Amino acid sequence: MAVRLPSHPAYAAAVSKERVWLPIFARELDLRVPVPIAKGEPSEAYLLPWSINRWIDGETLTRANVESTSSFAVELAAFLRQLQSVTTASGSPAGEHNFHRGGDLRVYDAETRHCLSLLDDTYDKGVLKAIWDRALHHPYSGTPVWVHGDVAIGNLIVKGGHLYGVIDFGCCGVGDPSCDLVMAWTFFDAESRGIFLNEMQADASMLARARGWALWKALITMVDDDSCAEQLDWAKRTIVQLMERI
Repeated sequence: MAVRLPSHPAYAAAVSKERVWLPIFARELDLRVPVPIAKGEPSEAYLLPWSINRWIDGETLTRANVESTSSFAVELAAFLRQLQSVTTASGSPAGEHNFHRGGDLRVYDAETRHCLSLLDDTYDKGVLKAIWDRALHHPYSGTPVWVHGDVAIGNLIVKGGHLYGVIDFGCCGVGDPSCDLVMAWTFFDAESRGIFLNEMQADASMLARARGWALWKALITMVDDDSCAEQLDWAKRTIVQLMERI
């Protein structure tokens, strides 16, 4: 079993949301997801709601424990497409409950531009600003679908060299799927990135927004005084990848 203990009131809504939707996702998705077993109520000992979830065997994703990044790109895309096919009836639209993942990037416009202003001259701010501006100029107009909201290395479970499970659906919601494509720059290399984006049928508009999401996350990590060396290295690599041609 795994215990989910929100570290801040902003994350508390995830407990109830996962309790409703994870059992549904478990029935609809081929990969393992952490189905809730029990819910704990706030008390003097712990002031927020919490949950106990089913444990998923496997290892956290690394480049060393997958058969190949190219095959993994296909597997991750298949999971995301399947998630998008789940009915959105009664699903929560993107908003504060999931930090606007799947919502309009303009929510983070001021924050992103502020972060850009704090970067040193190591990075071409003109190029990065152009990436952000392009993302804002391509708002989503398609049908809202389910998004995981935090497709990251730490939330992907590998077993036997293949994607086996996905955890932490606290940022899930209904909206624009481009936010789930950030792994294209945070994990994949040029070849597997192309495979992943092709499998996701990412057109120019979706690609622009996805790059915007990846840039926003990297920038806020870089300027956060609490970011550790590993997180800073990840953010710097992501920015370098974003500035290169796909």
